[in-house]
Amino acid sequence: MKMVRMIAAVAAVTMVATPVLAASLNSKDRARVARADPRDRDDVRYCLLQGKKGRDKGTAIGAGVGAGASIIAGGGVGETVLAGAGGAAAGRIIGKGSGTNSRCDEVLRRNR
Repeated sequence: MKMVRMIAAVAAVTMVATPVLAASLNSKDRARVARADPRDRDDVRYCLLQGKKGRDKGTAIGAGVGAGASIIAGGGVGETVLAGAGGAAAGRIIGKGSGTNSRCDEVLRRNR
């Protein structure tokens, strides 16, 4: 029974986390790159992509950790999915700040 719960939880977390892993710029970010100083455009694009990758990576890791902790604690499928979602939200917030370095922070601040 425990194995069935674990498989169901992993499947649910995988379905939630998979669409998140595709990092590309949306129209708002593309417009930000276009209005940036011509010398900074490549850096702005790079930094925006790095921030998204960090956020997405944090989301996937947080979902896995939350679901794993629930499985270890003996939670049911519902609790495991809920813990995975909570972990994904926390991981997204943590990953958002860790995806870039101080140089990227300065380039993005200069080109809002």
